[in-house]
Amino acid sequence: MVSRSSVARPRVVRLAGLGVSGAALLALLSGCSPIDIGDKLGGFGWPRHGITEQAHKMYDLWIASTIAALVVGFFVWGLIFWCVIRYRKRGDTLPVQTRFNMPMEVLYTVTPVLIVAVLFYYTAIVQTDVDKLSAKPDHTVEVVAFKWNWQFNYRDAPGADANTVASNLGSTDVIPLLVLPTGKKIRFEETSRDVIHSFWVPEMLFKRDVFPGNVRNVFEVTLDREGRYVGRCAELCGTYHAFMQFELVVVSPERFDQFLAAKKKGASTQDAMGAIGFSGNERFATTTEPFDTRRQGQSWNQPMAAGK
Repeated sequence: MVSRSSVARPRVVRLAGLGVSGAALLALLSGCSPIDIGDKLGGFGWPRHGITEQAHKMYDLWIASTIAALVVGFFVWGLIFWCVIRYRKRGDTLPVQTRFNMPMEVLYTVTPVLIVAVLFYYTAIVQTDVDKLSAKPDHTVEVVAFKWNWQFNYRDAPGADANTVASNLGSTDVIPLLVLPTGKKIRFEETSRDVIHSFWVPEMLFKRDVFPGNVRNVFEVTLDREGRYVGRCAELCGTYHAFMQFELVVVSPERFDQFLAAKKKGASTQDAMGAIGFSGNERFATTTEPFDTRRQGQSWNQPMAAGK
């Protein structure tokens, strides 16, 4: 007569073997760069080319988490199909009934806890690094949002009491340009003049809400790739929310210094763009253009007091 424990042991051995195989597969995958795997598999839905150091770290976390989820998924799916095939009905004889199996229950409890702990650990590390603020950023930009446009104030220091040395205000006819350098720590200090907006450049792989009142949402990025990238408001803020756009222009530190120097001397944003080598329509936004909304009203065109 076969005891229940002797029947259960082979099952546990097989389950343990599957667990070891899954762990080995995970270890094999972890030996490859998440970026390489993500690029080969299309980024699993995320943009594959972030433009900040923080974006690369978040991309790595996303790819690694997705790979871990797929490994767990294949392991669970394998167990399901194995049970379906192994224990399919073959006659009227009732299979051996097991009330509990302690090794299996320990496996089912410990494994998810370990997976969650590892994911939490790396998420906390990346999130802390993304939210980290330096003592002395290289440049500070005050982002002022209002219905339905943007104003970017270049400041001489962090904090609400700093002075604005140059500013760029969007209008109905002109998309505002936010010109910034590569390789420098850029601090953004966001504030809204009316309702909640959201500052979003898709290539940064994250966005930050812009709150009204005395709440200033502050974060830093280090841009590492030149180019022009569309920016949007990602928080429903009213009738013309969809038209609330801007353009991020990333240039070399030398060209940025020339741009800022021209702005400090009173040049318009388009003239300052011309001073650093952009000509014709390149002095305006190239990733997007104003919409013909046929709207009238002071709220869109009214300049905002710098630093207020």
